[in-house]
Amino acid sequence: MTEKTRIAVVGLGYVGMSISVLLGQTQDVVALDIDADRVARVNAGRPTVIDSLMEEVMGREALSLRATTDPVKAYHGAEFIVVATPTDYDPEKNYFDTSSVEQVINQARTHNSDAAIMIKSTVPVGFTLGQRQARGDDDIIFSPEFLREGQALYDNLHPSRIVVGDQRTSAKRFAELLKAASLKPDVPVLLTGSTEAEAIKLFANSYLAMRVAFFNELDSFGLSRSLDVREIINGVCLDPRVGDGYNNPSFGYGGYCLPKDTKQLLANYQNVPQHIIRGIVDANSARKDLMAEQILKRGARVVGVYRLAMKRGSDNTRNSAIQGVMKRLKAKGIEVIVYEPLLTVDRYYNSEVIRDLGVFLTRAELIVSNRLEEALIPVRDKVFTRDLFGMN
Repeated sequence: MTEKTRIAVVGLGYVGMSISVLLGQTQDVVALDIDADRVARVNAGRPTVIDSLMEEVMGREALSLRATTDPVKAYHGAEFIVVATPTDYDPEKNYFDTSSVEQVINQARTHNSDAAIMIKSTVPVGFTLGQRQARGDDDIIFSPEFLREGQALYDNLHPSRIVVGDQRTSAKRFAELLKAASLKPDVPVLLTGSTEAEAIKLFANSYLAMRVAFFNELDSFGLSRSLDVREIINGVCLDPRVGDGYNNPSFGYGGYCLPKDTKQLLANYQNVPQHIIRGIVDANSARKDLMAEQILKRGARVVGVYRLAMKRGSDNTRNSAIQGVMKRLKAKGIEVIVYEPLLTVDRYYNSEVIRDLGVFLTRAELIVSNRLEEALIPVRDKVFTRDLFGMN
C-alpha cells in the first residue's frame, strides 16, 4: 500500500475546506485554522461552508482529515503546506492585503523548513516571485484555484485545468496529487512560471466578470427599449463562439473573487495602457446604479431585500451586488428590510433584519431578489429581479 503524503492546509474557508476534503480522500491532511468553531466542525465531520456535495462526501466517506488550531501539530511532518487564507482587496492601498499569506509563510518556515509551500490564496501578479527573492526560498509556489461558491468540491473533483506555477519536482508532485484526487483523469495540467500562474487567475476571473458585465449591459439596453431580453440573449448565445453560461442578467458581479480580482488586475496594469479592465469595474458600478433607479421608479416605500448571499446554495454574503443596490436605495431615503437567515444580528447596515419569511413578504411593498427563488413565487407580482433563466 502506497504511503500517504502528509499535507497541511491553512485556512478553512471555501478554498481550504474544499481542497482539504479533496486531498483527504487519498492523502493525510491536517487543516489549521484560528477559529476553534471551524476546527470543531471539521473534526465532527461537517464542512465549514455551505456546499451540499462537500457535506455528503464528509458524511459518507472515511477521510484522512483532521483539523487543529495548533501550528506545531499542523506543520509537523508535512510535505506540502497549502496556504488558503483570505486576501481581501485594500481600497486604501489599491492592492490585495497579502499579510495573512506572509504570516503563514513565516509560521510555516518556523516549524517546517523542508515542505513545499503551495499558495492557493489569490495574490497580485509578481507576489510569489517577490517572496522567493526576499526569503531566498524557491519552494514557495503559486497554484490558483478555479472554484464556484457552493460548488467548490465539485469543481475540485471535476477541474477545468490544474495550474501550478513552477516546474520543479515538488510542483509536479503537487499537480499529480490534485489530479489523482479528481474524477477527471484527462484534466489538462499546466506547469507555468509563478507570475504567469498569478496572471492566469486574475485574467480568468476578469474575463468572467467582463462576461457578466456584458450581459448586464445588454439587459440594461433591453430595459431602456422595453425589449424581450431573453430572446436577445438566446439569439446571441446560439453562436458557438459565444455559447451559454454566465449570461443570466443580475444586479452585478460580486462574491469573494470577481470584485477584488478585477480591481487587483487593474492595479497591476499601472503604466500599461488599458481600457477594458477599467471598463469592467466601472460597468459593474453603473449596473448597480441602474438597478437602484429601476427599483425607485416603482414607488415602494418599504423595499425588502430577499437574501444577501451571492448565489443559490452559497453562504457567502461578502460583496454581493444586491448589497450595493441596497445601499443606493437607503441613500435615497427608502426604508429597506432584509430577509437573510444567515444573519444573527437584528440590524444590518442599519436595516431591520426579519427572520420570519411570512412577515417579511407581507411588510415589503416591493421585494428585491437577485434570483427568483421558489419562496417568492406566491408574491411574484411584487418581486423585482433580472433573473431570466432561473440559474446562477
